Amino acid sequence: MIVKTKKYKLETGTYIKLGLTNILKEQWWVFIIYLVICTMYFVLPSHWWITGASIALVLYVLFWVIQFAGIPQLEQNKVLFEKLGYEIDSRQIMVKVSSKQGMPITWDMIKRATIAKDYFLLVVSKAQMIHLPFRIFNNENQIKFVETILRRKGLVK
Repeated sequence: MIVKTKKYKLETGTYIKLGLTNILKEQWWVFIIYLVICTMYFVLPSHWWITGASIALVLYVLFWVIQFAGIPQLEQNKVLFEKLGYEIDSRQIMVKVSSKQGMPITWDMIKRATIAKDYFLLVVSKAQMIHLPFRIFNNENQIKFVETILRRKGLVK
């Protein structure tokens, strides 16, 4: 069975939000480092431990905000933010710009997937994600089929 979706355009605000959430979930250990540096205040009392760690944490988050805000501005990434259709089957995801132009993404290229209450998020890399809201599918059976594929491929638990 091949699932053909309606055309969908990923908005830059959605991309930035999903990207930041994804990176903060992936690199959760940064907050542990922040807390360890802050606890140095109890070893050598100085407000600079907390101030320095807080500045470093803010700069780290700001770095990723700039990265995700800049990606939509680059010419080579403009395709990611156009109206795209998807054809999903058990072998691959075909990302279609038009009926004749498309790019296949095999399931082994997908690192992991998330099923939220109203979308699928397929993570290809830190900066590349495929956002598939449920509203682009034609019926409930297509959503369940894609969910089954994701579970069989071991991308979702």
